[in-house]
Amino acid sequence: MKYNLITILGATATGKTTFAAHLAHQLQTEIISADSRQVYCGMDIGTGKDLADYFVNGSPVAVHLVDIVEAGYKYNVFEFQHDFFKAFAKISEKEKIPILAGGSGMYIESVLQNYQLINAPINQTLRNELENKSLPDLIEILKTLKKVHNTTDFDTPKRAIRAIEIETFCQTNPHVRTHFPKVNSLVLGINFDRNLRRERITLRLKERLENGMIQEVEKLLQSGISPDDLIYYGLEYKFLTLYLTQKLTYNQMFEQLNIAIHQFSKRQMTWFRSMEKKGTKIHWIDGNLPLEKKLEKAMNLFNSSF
Repeated sequence: MKYNLITILGATATGKTTFAAHLAHQLQTEIISADSRQVYCGMDIGTGKDLADYFVNGSPVAVHLVDIVEAGYKYNVFEFQHDFFKAFAKISEKEKIPILAGGSGMYIESVLQNYQLINAPINQTLRNELENKSLPDLIEILKTLKKVHNTTDFDTPKRAIRAIEIETFCQTNPHVRTHFPKVNSLVLGINFDRNLRRERITLRLKERLENGMIQEVEKLLQSGISPDDLIYYGLEYKFLTLYLTQKLTYNQMFEQLNIAIHQFSKRQMTWFRSMEKKGTKIHWIDGNLPLEKKLEKAMNLFNSSF
């Protein structure tokens, strides 16, 4: 099967947006964002939307799933998967190859591995019946409901109970099963060595703080969004909210946020390596290469499928 999607992934601060925009411009196609926080309106600097990067040689590149819900809402991977395939269908109908670009590993994997995500309601009666059962007992119950290929996916009683709850709901509501189109994606990863990646993260954080990120979070608070809701979004919004509500000094905020972003970057790379171990082929491109060389590599890989 020929590629019907191009995926561009990488850790934070690796230049994914610029690369994706230029590749989309070259292929005359559109981008679908795979960023769990760029969906929120008004959360621009802290999420790294870099909207100017979606203009190449003065021409705009269309991007989907950016600014689609209000800040304060709690968007999730279930919604993303459905929204992705709506955008995927629209772009594909134009006989274009969509580009999925971002750093949210679970969002990307939900598409590439066709996660079966069910928005099953809480069944409190069932939960009460299961709450005192051991994990091995819960897994045995789950096995009576579905084939369980990997029990490590249910490594706690809470997760096993939720899996039983979802499967029980599906058996009485078979229409909720999702049937998405088959995706065959060329997956490209932008990577820098760890030390350079760390330098880029710290430099970008300083630039964002100097260019209005504090004021952005202050404006969100003034608009009526609660501190707890902003803290929920993590990283920049968590630590800047703690600073603005006088829970942290500026220096404490910077130091803790800088460390947290480095840790987040490490978790991203761990997720991508896990995807590789599970069978996703990622073609890694050296982030130090000039943009033209990156595009050349991408086009060679893409054209090799035809």
